[in-house]
Amino acid sequence: MANVGDVHDNVKKYYGSRLGSSGDLQTSAVSSCSLTSMPQIVREALSLVHPEVIKKFFGCGLPFPAKLEECRVLDLGSGSGRDCFAFSKLVGPNGHVTGIDMTEEMITLSQQYIQYHQEKFGYIKPNVTFVQGYMEKLCEAGLQKDSFDVILSNCVICLCPDKLSVLKAAYDVLKEGGEMYFSDMYASKPVPDQMKQDAVLWGEGMAGALYWQDFISLAVSVGFSTPHLVSASQIIVHNDELKAKAGDIQYASTTYRLFKLPNKPVCAEAEVTYKGTIHGFQEQLNFDSSHNFKKDIPTKVNGEMALILQSSRFSPDFEIKVLDTTNSTSTSQQYCHLNPFRLADQLGSAVLQCSKTSK
Repeated sequence: MANVGDVHDNVKKYYGSRLGSSGDLQTSAVSSCSLTSMPQIVREALSLVHPEVIKKFFGCGLPFPAKLEECRVLDLGSGSGRDCFAFSKLVGPNGHVTGIDMTEEMITLSQQYIQYHQEKFGYIKPNVTFVQGYMEKLCEAGLQKDSFDVILSNCVICLCPDKLSVLKAAYDVLKEGGEMYFSDMYASKPVPDQMKQDAVLWGEGMAGALYWQDFISLAVSVGFSTPHLVSASQIIVHNDELKAKAGDIQYASTTYRLFKLPNKPVCAEAEVTYKGTIHGFQEQLNFDSSHNFKKDIPTKVNGEMALILQSSRFSPDFEIKVLDTTNSTSTSQQYCHLNPFRLADQLGSAVLQCSKTSK
């Protein structure tokens, strides 16, 4: 089952025809994030999505970063199109959203609702396109290099056996200063090979979930910035069969953000001040679990964080002052706060995994 083609075929069957709705999944990872934690503009956008599209939604999080207006957005593994249509509202009529999915049934379903959402949002022309293809081979699907401002994804990278190719392909199609912001399932330790032979575990994301430290190493090796941990919820498996197969491996629904930074020297430390200019986030911008920027309050950040703010779409929203100090933070300290299980424990956040099969 670990063969790439076999995994793809299994996942296509699992989500294309075997599952009638998200309620048919054997775990409830799709409910890992509460809408109440989302900004009002995101809740409003999601409330406008057609009910049939929501019914076929299989994501495990809510990957909706701030400031998407007029952005070119790519959704990896777009499924029924729920997130794409919400992004369509958030980017506005001058932005554009592309959804890519390998499952023909999902592409057909999402395309049926393009006109509905165009009219719902009052747009003169549609700003959403759906493409059938593989997230490991974005250019082969017709997507251009250096063409997207933001890449988003909702619990589908864990369904892909070749994570390195996914990250490389995403890096290639992002513009310089662009961002990859995504939710996925992660494991507390490397998943053993025998679990990767199980079709159901692949379909549920448990066999393909990356060990979180391996993900950080992969992302940095591709060229991305150090990942930023946004949110995390532990996944508690109650189904006896799934729990037995997982053994002592824990799972977490986690959102990270990565940036494609320019190749330039990084300062040691900087002082940044948020201007309060992003719609829906006028008083403060919760960038990740370690950075909460309040309007007009100077905040010290490391050099890479300063470069992210300077090089990305957030540049107009911050004043940045480079400081003449040395950043002595070690690599181990930097990566320690990226542990999703530690964050979930701190937040007391957990997702109950209820199976549709016998317990």
